[in-house]
Amino acid sequence: MRSRTKLELTWINKGKHPKLEPRILLEDPEKSYHAKRRISNEDVFENMLIHGDNLLALKALEHEYTNRVKCIYIDSPFNIGAAVEHYDDGIEHSQWLNIMYERVIILRRLLAEDGSIFVHIDNEEQAYLKVILDEVFDRRNFCK
Repeated sequence: MRSRTKLELTWINKGKHPKLEPRILLEDPEKSYHAKRRISNEDVFENMLIHGDNLLALKALEHEYTNRVKCIYIDSPFNIGAAVEHYDDGIEHSQWLNIMYERVIILRRLLAEDGSIFVHIDNEEQAYLKVILDEVFDRRNFCK
């Protein structure tokens, strides 16, 4: 029987993630919006806009939403080498890989079996992120 070797991308500190304790999301009613009434019993009132660190927010969602999320869209940092208004978009490459990797792992846990993930990224880091996604989600699941 032939053993299959798995190709993977490696970098400094890959897999060395900080230990995160479970988090609880607290709603701020001042910033929330809900429809005034339900039209049918099938109406979903679980939409959320979460303000804060995205890693901590993803960790908080994990408890209740593991394997339940049908669609994920991420607008990942392009890592273009510039500081922008809401975050530093010019961090060292291996740090960027670690940031993305730990988030993609949690996103995989959240995604339902029949769910889809869409990623917005530019050409600078696209190839590296594709390899991370292939490793976590399995290359055969990629759709063009």
